[in-house]
Amino acid sequence: MKIIRRIGPSPQQRGSVTGETCPDIFELSDGRFAVIGTDATAELESELPADAARAADERIVVISRETLVRAKADIPSE
Repeated sequence: MKIIRRIGPSPQQRGSVTGETCPDIFELSDGRFAVIGTDATAELESELPADAARAADERIVVISRETLVRAKADIPSE
């Protein structure tokens, strides 16, 4: 599995001064996506709807609205 490309603009293009700890989205060689975000599992797990759950190796991460909205144009439709 490898990172193929960034989805959306880089943290620097979104205005990050350091670009060191900013949310980011990447497309992977196997068709999945990787997200760098803030771990909010402890905060949000009890808020999940009844039909949602996470596996032991999964985390709930939060990214800014701007990160996702600006990535929209780069997200493939298929």
